[in-house]
Amino acid sequence: MSKLRDAARNQNCMVRIPGICNFNSETTVLAHYRLSGTCGLAMKPMDLLGAWACSDCHHVLDGRRNTAYDRSTLDLMHLEGMCRTIAALYKQGKLP
Repeated sequence: MSKLRDAARNQNCMVRIPGICNFNSETTVLAHYRLSGTCGLAMKPMDLLGAWACSDCHHVLDGRRNTAYDRSTLDLMHLEGMCRTIAALYKQGKLP
């Protein structure tokens, strides 16, 4: 497991999908953002392109749970969560 994926353990969810987020830091994992050119079939993007997400937010982002949110809105929430995650990693001294 990479240091960035491992760093997600017991962190607050940074995606925070309204009405979905369980706010349970014990379920937090790194949810990779799928961006064209950074991933492919059976290949995840680099770990820097991810957000700390609780299990419920992660299920929605990965399409395992349906919501009323459209894909563009979910992508924006994921990107905002990724920015919050990068900022938290920087503050923790885990990024240069």
